[in-house]
Amino acid sequence: MELIRQESDATPRPQRTRQNHRLASSIRCRECGFHSRFRSESHIHRTRRPHRRLRATAPRIRGTGWQAGIAALLVCTVLSQTALNLARPLLSYRTIALGGGGLAVGMVTAAYAVLSLVVALPLGRLADRTGRTAPVLVLGTALLVLGPVALALSPALPWVAAAAACLGFGHIVFMVGAQGYIASAAPESDLDRYFGLFTAAVSAGQMFGPLLAGMVLGTGSGAALGQTAVAALVASAVAAGAIPAGLLLLRHRKTRRTTEPRDAPGIPAMLRSRGMVPGLFISLALLGAVDLLTAYLPLIAEDRDISPAVVGVLLALRSAASILSRLGLGRMARRWPRHTLILTSAAGSAVALAVVALPVSNLPIMAAALVAGGFLLGMGQPLTMTVVVQAVPRHGRNAALALRLWANRLGQVTVPAAAGLVAGPLGAAGALWLATAVLLAAAATAGRNP
Repeated sequence: MELIRQESDATPRPQRTRQNHRLASSIRCRECGFHSRFRSESHIHRTRRPHRRLRATAPRIRGTGWQAGIAALLVCTVLSQTALNLARPLLSYRTIALGGGGLAVGMVTAAYAVLSLVVALPLGRLADRTGRTAPVLVLGTALLVLGPVALALSPALPWVAAAAACLGFGHIVFMVGAQGYIASAAPESDLDRYFGLFTAAVSAGQMFGPLLAGMVLGTGSGAALGQTAVAALVASAVAAGAIPAGLLLLRHRKTRRTTEPRDAPGIPAMLRSRGMVPGLFISLALLGAVDLLTAYLPLIAEDRDISPAVVGVLLALRSAASILSRLGLGRMARRWPRHTLILTSAAGSAVALAVVALPVSNLPIMAAALVAGGFLLGMGQPLTMTVVVQAVPRHGRNAALALRLWANRLGQVTVPAAAGLVAGPLGAAGALWLATAVLLAAAATAGRNP
């Protein structure tokens, strides 16, 4: 079977832009007219023997195309992240209702991340080795269904911590599967675009979840906050709605491995790669700031007589701003260097969180600061994904993404635990001051590593 170039050799050599390079590299089959952008992709004739299997650069999804798989993944992401971010504020409210204070909230928030530290790297290497990321994603979704049920039934603080650990475990499993699917399914030239869409879907869940929490909890305060069981069951139902989209991915073929498999670099080798450690620390700082804001804004609002419904609106505004920044990230990256954008993201969000923590900040000032901070926080996370992916060889990208998730979870254990110690003597606002300091350190790291 002969594969020929779509453009003849007699035509002038096109200028090597990205679009022209795709055209020059595309091929078609003389026998059946099959067309592909990838020179090494194989296909099967309807009535003839298959072409010789060559190295594939993207998975072939049965019957529809890889775009349909990513669309299903985005739907699953929006629903599962909505459920997760509906349940996350409930952890704080449930802790308050059971008599816990700032220290207890910090310990529960740390429990959310501690279990996933053990599984992030093994899961990433397993997905890289087998090419089966959809079952990992479905398992994470199932855990996100069970976690809110455990929270609704929790009678004491240890049970709340166990529910938080289940939610955190489900989140890390889902993220390993989802990021691995995008890294293997999306074309190389479109990785930035699809990582941006994925993180925008995550931000959509971060917007819808707190809104639903505020709607279910209403304007209650004090003892009324103990009625979180209904809201937790709503979160479980929303997560269950994501399972059909995940099952749709199970019907697709697994990512095909190359004919020359190579082991991913080890952790020491990846950490020695240029840009890896700064990228991990900046990602840790940005995610830790989001977590502390989600966990401690309800406490700050309680001290300032702001109802849970208003807290849900504030957190939703932050998430909406993150969605806008991620959808426009491609245009911003073409205009400004990635290093400048990362530095602006870390330093600007530090200022925004400091404004929220100020005792004199009223509701309008807090809302404006959260919108600005959400825009800047959302801009940084996809950029760190690109930094981490480009720091390692192509065959080690899934392992690098898993290492990034592991580092994020490490930050979600240590930063909230430290915030709980700070919040004890300084109050809930002290946790945001700690987040401000960590973000400023991340900005300094970005400034030293252009």
